[in-house]
Amino acid sequence: MADARDLLLHPIRLRIVQALLGSPMTPLRLKEALGDVPQATLYRHINHLHEGGLLEVVDEASVQGGVERTYGVVTEAVSLGQAEYEGATAKDHLRYFTTFLGTLIDAFGAYLGHGGVDFEADGVGYRQVPLWLTDDEFDELVAALSTAVQAVADNGPAPGRRRRLLTTIVMPDVRAHRLPD
Repeated sequence: MADARDLLLHPIRLRIVQALLGSPMTPLRLKEALGDVPQATLYRHINHLHEGGLLEVVDEASVQGGVERTYGVVTEAVSLGQAEYEGATAKDHLRYFTTFLGTLIDAFGAYLGHGGVDFEADGVGYRQVPLWLTDDEFDELVAALSTAVQAVADNGPAPGRRRRLLTTIVMPDVRAHRLPD
């Protein structure tokens, strides 16, 4: 069985997992959500993810003499823990980050390609904000952001709601001049 990280490093499998986070779906519904992934390819990648323990069957229903499965993400299986972070090499981290950015670029390209792009109405933006923070100030910022996101993270689909992607990347700016402590 492949390692979870290796399974996720495929762009289509990562898109499947991202689509299913918090929103279990049947393969048919997932096909509609992803749009551009051929059905046979989608089923093959769902099987890889299921066999690898990253997806689980959360429901089964009889449909036209067959069984329709609804898949959900095994959250703890798709999240890297501290041990995985510490055990990864710099090359591993660059590979993880590159895959992550590739899916982000793909999602942004899909947004731009769907027509009717309106950054203001859609709340789209991207920016980088340099912040000078002590470790304690940084911890407070992360806690405040986490609290704000957690307050809405369990929202499900409902009339008037659109699924939005909030992406964060935090890293020290090693090129910036650091004042002595």
